[in-house]
Amino acid sequence: MGRKRYLPIPVQKAMRALGKDISEARRRRRITMELMAERAGFSRITLAKIEKGDPGVSMGAYASALFVLGMADHLVQMADITHDVVGRALEEESLPKRIRMPRGSRGAADE
Repeated sequence: MGRKRYLPIPVQKAMRALGKDISEARRRRRITMELMAERAGFSRITLAKIEKGDPGVSMGAYASALFVLGMADHLVQMADITHDVVGRALEEESLPKRIRMPRGSRGAADE
């Protein structure tokens, strides 16, 4: 028996949803599991695990599956900083309230 991996419940749900989406996309394209696995460069068993959202499968395998489906661009969007609301809010909190000229530069700017 392998060691149990702990993942937060929202992450488990997201992995299952990703697997389900990959499965549905494959079936919509009428691609068999065997052909998909061959094109992605892994076994049919790995593809079955991906389609179940197994967190033990490498991110590279998930990426290969998305590539075969023509959906690799979705990987870039996963952690796109333009959607990082929390990061931007934290960054804004640390911005200085005022910007002052360096002491030696004040006289030069007035001239």
